[in-house]
Amino acid sequence: MKAKLTERYVANLRAAEKAYEARDTELNGFLVRVQPTGRKTFYVDYRLPGEGRTRYRIDTYGKITATAARSVATRRLADVAHGTNIQAAKKQARKDRDKARLSTLKGFLDARYGPWVKAERKTGESTLKRLESNFGHLLGRPLTDINLWVVEKWRAEQRKAGKQPSTINRDVGALKTVLSKAVEWEVLGSNPLRQLKPVRTDSNGPVRYLSKEEEGRLREALDSREQRLRADRKRGNQWRGERGYPLYADLQDLHFADYLKPMVLLSLNMGLRRGELFDLTWKDVNFGGSTVTVQGATSKTAKTRHVPLNDEALEVLKKWHKQSEGEDYVFPGKHGGRMDNVRKSWASVLERAKIVDFRWHDMRHHFASCLVMAGVDLNTVRELLGHGDITMTLRYAHLAPEHKAEAVRKLADRR
Repeated sequence: MKAKLTERYVANLRAAEKAYEARDTELNGFLVRVQPTGRKTFYVDYRLPGEGRTRYRIDTYGKITATAARSVATRRLADVAHGTNIQAAKKQARKDRDKARLSTLKGFLDARYGPWVKAERKTGESTLKRLESNFGHLLGRPLTDINLWVVEKWRAEQRKAGKQPSTINRDVGALKTVLSKAVEWEVLGSNPLRQLKPVRTDSNGPVRYLSKEEEGRLREALDSREQRLRADRKRGNQWRGERGYPLYADLQDLHFADYLKPMVLLSLNMGLRRGELFDLTWKDVNFGGSTVTVQGATSKTAKTRHVPLNDEALEVLKKWHKQSEGEDYVFPGKHGGRMDNVRKSWASVLERAKIVDFRWHDMRHHFASCLVMAGVDLNTVRELLGHGDITMTLRYAHLAPEHKAEAVRKLADRR
């Protein structure tokens, strides 16, 4: 079909069962393609010496008028007459725009790394927050400007401010991973931080765990909290009953007043990471086999492991299951969804127990420390904790000094 592609002519073109084209009678190579959906797209059809025919897409009708499309086609055909491959030039211009957009740290995070890390890593959101929080001053800078000096200077400032070396290493590690991906995806020629060594840390430093006295005070504080919750609920229901309001569930007949005590007791007896505890579902609990399965999809190491339940942990889960209404999460948050934090209630219990410098994660250290001090070998502790290798578990080795003493005694036995 050939005709002069005027505004009126293009507007009157109707969709057919199959796609068809209308070529301009005055400007050779200028055409419009009509799809069965009714969409009309303007193209320039051209051929360079020694090459096959190529099409350059101008735009769709509605976004551009036929008159404007003709003007674009005229300019592009003039470029072709001078030997320019306009389609190749268009692709290169798009690459240049993408490269410019990805050149800054923020651009690369927004367009490439951010979507990837959120889809591929369970900790994707927290990783992005870590990067933005620590390296906000670098977001607007080109990736090529992030060099050893810039990061060394930042590390020195952080150490002077009192940040722990291990935390600094994690922060810088997150940035190095971003730059490594930029190299892998051909956005950056090389990783400027590839030779940066981590800040030295004391891997044999003290491990925070509870003394017998502290554990006793923690359990007492949990019991005291349970009593207060029950008393508050009783007074609250009395007040509501006097005014004819619906009553809340009576806590007197329940073994646990709420989630905190069973969560703490399980953490002390199982050594689960906080996120693993939040992700735990009733399907993961095997009452008959006295085990809990930590699914690889929710584990930090992405590997499934099976943790046996001791008597206390099994009893806690049985009693909590009996009073739980949901069938999904063991410890559901609001509206049955995943719980995301227990900071306020946990801090209150620690304060009442007069326990300082003790985080939720330290209950995991407490679990491991108690096992080692009870004579459990480090490899078994590694398996129970879900460590990828023995290196992380070795931090507890000093809690079993008798093993080193026995090794030294063996020298004497050889004499």
